[in-house]
Amino acid sequence: MMFWYDHDVSGWGWFGMSIGMVLFWALIITALVLIFRAASQPHEHTHTPSAPSTPTAPTPQQILDERFARGEIDEEEYRRRSDALRSGPLTKR
Repeated sequence: MMFWYDHDVSGWGWFGMSIGMVLFWALIITALVLIFRAASQPHEHTHTPSAPSTPTAPTPQQILDERFARGEIDEEEYRRRSDALRSGPLTKR
């Protein structure tokens, strides 16, 4: 004859099973929360398709620098125009 209650779980066994169940459910709930957060966040694209680059318009200072480098204007005119660019727009009197 078999005695089912002969191998009883002691107090430490119940404590271990209780802690195990708490950890198990904490793991399940944490996994569900992380999955929900990952699904609800907008996706950031780390790879952008390479679009044909649009050339940007050169600034007035860059145009002036290029003209001076090509020799189209002398140093005096370069300095005068460069100072005029730095001082801002002219106002009408």
